[in-house]
Amino acid sequence: MRDIPVVLSGYKLTVVEPPGPKMRDDGNGGQVVVTDRQGATQFVVSLFAKLRPVPGQRAPKGEEIKVTLETDPGEGFEEDTRVELVNPRINAYQIDGPDGRSISGISFKAAGLTPVTGPMPRGEK
Repeated sequence: MRDIPVVLSGYKLTVVEPPGPKMRDDGNGGQVVVTDRQGATQFVVSLFAKLRPVPGQRAPKGEEIKVTLETDPGEGFEEDTRVELVNPRINAYQIDGPDGRSISGISFKAAGLTPVTGPMPRGEK
């Protein structure tokens, strides 16, 4: 299964590393910009995702995630900016190494990024 929709409304998402073009090693010690099948440049942003606290409970520790963006989010997404993902999805992956070991996990993808506007819910920073 690919592009499984995910609901992140229960999480605070904060920019850790501003969006930029997604890069990959070219195999010769250099870097090349990642594009989709239509040739559009892909972008990547690092976010800190933390579960919103429930009254009377402490929120568990958060986690940093990298999200591939299908479009250029534009300006205004500096470090510490609260954001929401547009059409967030996850994909499972597995990479088999030459030594017989496997690495597996999930990757995050979204159509874009929007800033969170308005007052923060009570108790949030």
